Order: sequence, then C-alpha cells, then structure tokens
Amino acid sequence: MRVALIGLGAVGRGVAEMIAKKDLGLTITGIADSKSGCMDCNGIDPQRVLAQKKQTGACGDRSITAEDIIRDAEYDALIEVTPTNALSGEPATGYIRAALSRQKHVVTSNKGPIALAYKELRTLAQENGVTLRYEATVAGAIPVMHTLEHGLCGNEILGIHGVLNGTCNYILTRMAAEGLTYEQALMEAREMGYAEADPTYDVKGIDAAIKLVILTNTIWGNSVKLSDVDLTGIDLLTPDALRLAEDEDCTIRLIAEAIPEKHLLRVSPRIIEKNHPLVVEGTLNALTLETDMAKEITLIGKGAGSIETASAIIGDLLYIRDRYGKCT
Repeated sequence: MRVALIGLGAVGRGVAEMIAKKDLGLTITGIADSKSGCMDCNGIDPQRVLAQKKQTGACGDRSITAEDIIRDAEYDALIEVTPTNALSGEPATGYIRAALSRQKHVVTSNKGPIALAYKELRTLAQENGVTLRYEATVAGAIPVMHTLEHGLCGNEILGIHGVLNGTCNYILTRMAAEGLTYEQALMEAREMGYAEADPTYDVKGIDAAIKLVILTNTIWGNSVKLSDVDLTGIDLLTPDALRLAEDEDCTIRLIAEAIPEKHLLRVSPRIIEKNHPLVVEGTLNALTLETDMAKEITLIGKGAGSIETASAIIGDLLYIRDRYGKCT
C-alpha cells in the first residue's frame, strides 16, 4: 500500500522509522515537513529522508509543500501527523479534507480536526468511499478505538472514565511519592521531557478534555465541543491535598469522564482509592469503559511517545490495507 506522510516531528519520525524497519507492505511515495517535501511514485527511502532531515533541517525540496504532495502524489492513504491546533484544527483539517476529496484514506494522530470537525470529515470520507482512522488521537498506543469498534461490538457504552494525560499523571505521581510541590514536580517533568516549556495545554486539563470530546463524539455520535467540558486542571493542587488523600489510603488523579445518562462531561482532579484500576504510575494512561454486557473494561498503556504513537498509526494503516483490497 502506498502512503504519503505529512509531518516529520517526533511522531512522523517514529512512523517513518517503523515503516523502514518492519516489512509491513507499506511504501512511502511522498513526505513533507513544514519547510520542504519530496515525492516519488516508485517509493522513497525513509532512512535517507530522516538522515537528510537531521543534517539539513529539511526532508527534501524546499519548493515542494505538503499541499503539493496531498494534491499530486500517488498514494492510497495519507498519514497526517502535524502538530495539533486545538483552536482551529488547521492546517491539518484542510489537509485531511483535500485527501478525502481525492478519494484517499486518511490516518491521523492530530486531535484538532477530530475534535472540531469529526462529523464533517466522517461524512466526506463516506461520500468518497474511503475511511478516516484516528486511533492515535487518544491514549497513544492503547487500542481504544479498535476495542470500541471490534472488541466491544454489540455492547452499549454507558460511561467512560480515564487518565488521558501523561504529563499530569507524572506530576501527580511524583507529588504523592516524594511530597514535591506542584512547581517542583513540573520542573522535574520538564527535565525528563514529559512537559513542554509552556505546560498550560496539559496541566489545565485541555489535552485530556479534547480527548474526552473525541471519545464522546465517537461513541455516542454527539457534537460536543471543548467548551462543553467542565474543566479543572491540576495547577492549583498542593502537597497538603495529596497528604489528606493519603490519610484515607487514596490518591489524586486527573480524571476525564463522560456519562450521558447523568449529563456528565468533566475533567478534574479526583480523589480515588489506591487500588482503583485508574491509579497508574508515571506517564501511563488508563481508560475504563462501562458497558451493559462486558461490564467494566480497563485499558492501560503508554499514552505518548513517537514509537508508541506510531504503533496506533500503523495499526490503522494495516486495517485499511486489509479492509480495502484495492490498495496497491
């Protein structure tokens, strides 16, 4: 199957590395970063492109853009892994829209387009006889969408509860384990590479809320927005709060939860018992699905990382390859 790759940040590099390393039957025919691009209908050597990117800062010809590749390259599926824009979803939404309109499948890790324009993009994919896959937008390597679509097929999903942001979970883990202040734990998270220089997106709960929106709209076909989520971050938590929880043999985690019957859509720090399935350590993610037949199912795994996210993207690509035999 021929694929075009848009975005060569950490996730894009992880995808390119795994395609080069594994015999997956995937051929890259176009690659673009924010500055350059290259395309070849006979296939591109990902290792060569990655080496060039590392040496020069560009992956190819600076006159070739992502738009050129999406419009002109020969591919069956577009891999869209550019940085998330939570406010507008652009330019990723435009990239996805253009590929779907060309009757090309799309796999993305980009939360912006799925949170902001899911119904439109899903309809566009259906009209053009292709599919839009986005396993990598929620919980990294954890196969949440696959579980919902296949493993729990026939179940009614009654509610979801999850730890969906690794940065927050690392900070809370360290505050509880070592008695660190929020500021100290955040500094450590930055040093470990788990937090950005500006951590607002994570510590205010915005990232977890966007993932909750994606899950809610996927499961129940809603049209909820980020503004519909009752949102509280972890930036005001104190060691005293964690000590009080400890006295009750509990701890605190940032929990994203949705229960339609209770009209609940919330991300907030919650006191939960230490033996609760959602009490995971470090940067792990966890998600509990409440169902009518299977009851509670909890999924735990790596919620971020270039190779971990590549796992979800490649899983979606191979699903498309196996489902749509016309791909070459």
